[in-house]
Amino acid sequence: MASSSFLFLHVLVMLSLASMAFADLSDDFYDDVCPEALPTIKRVVEDAVRQERRMGASLLRLHFHDCFVNGCDASILLDQTDTIDSEKTARANNNSARGFEVIDKIKSEVDKICGCPVVSCADILAVAARDSVVALHGPTWEVQLGRRDSTTASRTTANNDIPTPFMDLSALINNFKKQGLDEEDLVALSGSHTLGFAQCSTFRNRIYNDVNIDSTFASQRQANCPRSGGDSNLASLDPTPALFNSKYFSNLVSNKGLLHSDQALFSGGETDDLVKTYSKNLKTFSEDFAESMIKMGNIKPLTGKQGQIRVDCRKVN
Repeated sequence: MASSSFLFLHVLVMLSLASMAFADLSDDFYDDVCPEALPTIKRVVEDAVRQERRMGASLLRLHFHDCFVNGCDASILLDQTDTIDSEKTARANNNSARGFEVIDKIKSEVDKICGCPVVSCADILAVAARDSVVALHGPTWEVQLGRRDSTTASRTTANNDIPTPFMDLSALINNFKKQGLDEEDLVALSGSHTLGFAQCSTFRNRIYNDVNIDSTFASQRQANCPRSGGDSNLASLDPTPALFNSKYFSNLVSNKGLLHSDQALFSGGETDDLVKTYSKNLKTFSEDFAESMIKMGNIKPLTGKQGQIRVDCRKVN
């Protein structure tokens, strides 16, 4: 009787381990079921970035804002319904998050080439983020695949968990720590602001009230961001917003960070040294950025039989 119980327990353990192994993400997840999936995503991303260079930063940002809200599960893509509390209207995303039409096109093209919906919207976001960085002359990395899509969204969690442009260093460190990311991840991933633009409403207080800001830089930004009005006026996050390089960090060293949360990384705190290192060494920054992107992409993925593979990224099946 005891031996039978032990055998039953052993089988349960082995099945559990097998299930865990099956649920792990892997970089070859679609190699057999749809080998053309990743090349198709790459083609659509490259075409979108070719038409509008800014789109690369937008697609990268979608992946960030997805992963920071209950994990990388494509919840950010869900539209508002009676049962879905869409994250698209959260403070960080409302009239700001963009690129949804590109994701729709990728999904359509991938499902067509694969013959059916086998590639999740969550994986599309992760791969599109990587391909966007590469299209703008940044590093590449092996995206871990096998995520499934959520059946829920949470605007409240998005409001609470997506880092804001007004945070100081301690708040940023705690925010990233909540996601299992450390200070090096914080600095490396903030380097995504080597790409893209920010709206006046996100940096107005900094250019008029912060003291740790280059006065000439502040004056230049004030020309397009008045004390009142012009909330959606854009300014580049670094001098080359469509090119992946280390100028974002050089700006921080010169007190020319556009957002308060950017400059917080170089403000006499524990991240100063790493900012200096990245400002002088693009190779080190690129390598660390790629590693941190993989780490972020592994935040609480739905795998195995969890969630679903959406037919339409904007709504639950």
